[in-house]
Amino acid sequence: MSDSEEMRIVKEIPQGGIILEEKPFVYILCSKFRTERCDFCLKKGQLSKCSVCQYTYYCGRACQKEGWSVHKLECQYLKQIRPRILPDAARMLARLIKILEKGGHNTRSFYSDKKYRKFKDLMSHYPNLKNDNPRMEHFSSLYGVLYEFFRGESLPNSAELMGMFGRMCVNSFSICNQELQSVGTGIYLAASIVDHSCQPTAVVTFEGTTLIMRALETLPSLNWSKIFISYIDVMASKKERQLELEQTYYFTCQCPKCINPEPVIYMMGAACPNSDCDNCIDSASVQSNDTCSKCGSVITGEFIQTFWDVMEMTCTHLDSMKETIFLDVCKVCLKKQKGVFYKYNVKHIKTLDLAFDSSIEFAKYDDAVEYGLQLVKCFHEYYGTYHPLTGLLHLKLAKLLLYQNRPGEAMGYLKSAKDILSVTHGTSSSLFKEQLVPLFQDIMLEGESW
Repeated sequence: MSDSEEMRIVKEIPQGGIILEEKPFVYILCSKFRTERCDFCLKKGQLSKCSVCQYTYYCGRACQKEGWSVHKLECQYLKQIRPRILPDAARMLARLIKILEKGGHNTRSFYSDKKYRKFKDLMSHYPNLKNDNPRMEHFSSLYGVLYEFFRGESLPNSAELMGMFGRMCVNSFSICNQELQSVGTGIYLAASIVDHSCQPTAVVTFEGTTLIMRALETLPSLNWSKIFISYIDVMASKKERQLELEQTYYFTCQCPKCINPEPVIYMMGAACPNSDCDNCIDSASVQSNDTCSKCGSVITGEFIQTFWDVMEMTCTHLDSMKETIFLDVCKVCLKKQKGVFYKYNVKHIKTLDLAFDSSIEFAKYDDAVEYGLQLVKCFHEYYGTYHPLTGLLHLKLAKLLLYQNRPGEAMGYLKSAKDILSVTHGTSSSLFKEQLVPLFQDIMLEGESW
């Protein structure tokens, strides 16, 4: 190894520095955005249909031309099934089949000067898949859809196709816009080398379809054994996180957050019945006539029953609002939770978060500010300071407070957003340049200083 190569490997990566930047090996736009976003760049804009299949939409001739190398592999088949919509997983697998047929097996994505990954290097978890009944049922239905889609053309044999399906399931990234809304799905060969941790050292964001991985802390060198991202939302108990990781990725997490004791008590905790006390009551072990360890208030059987009734109602409504959020339902849940759930109870925070987003959507800005201000400490508690969601929350609050003619408070949250998003997204990101900087200029017009 030359001296220059050695220097490149041991060079320090600063906090917010780019670890990896990569284009997808294969990707799709979520079908629910098919008529709203460009099939190539995934951005919103004035769109026009592909004149052949009239299925895909593009924001201009440049994107249509760039996307043709992949779209030509599916265009005739999409035309044949019109007006039906191909399920996202089926379209992803169909593209994968055709790309591999055309030599995609030889594509190499580098994660260092000389090291790279090919599609075959991704883990398929074939034995796990065989024993995963829900995924096997999904695979069987996809096989039927693809057989019809390709009009009887020969598909890969079942073992080969299942290997593709397994690699797709376990290695896909959700492609998000700058506000972390999922707009597509992609496989990134080099990025797939990074392992999971519930206490990540790196974060992934996207510029269009380009994956950008940044360091959340200063890294002394490019050591991939020390670089971790989170595959899941870490705002959950250890039991919930590990169950999701085992069901989706087939491993048991051994990160410090999972090995060491965690404050499970307050994650699912009850509030003290004494409204003047801020103590958390362990909902899992509290018994009737127990007392609060801090103020001595008696925990009645009625209070315990109320807690579990509200918990059941909240979980039911949270499950029902995975696709569509109902602000009135969120408000009912929050009213029931008041004085019953501890302030850092995960289900309470998730309800607050849905209410916050829904209030913005329905232009209920006073409500949004109220919910957002409560969320700030909660997000810092679970996500830490340098997390995209924490930064976006500060940015949204700055916008809302400026709208309410509270520029001084808005500037405070905007400064926090700047500090966080410069690490998670970078100062050259479209989010930073198109949203944060203009908002700073708007506040400056109100006479405030940076």
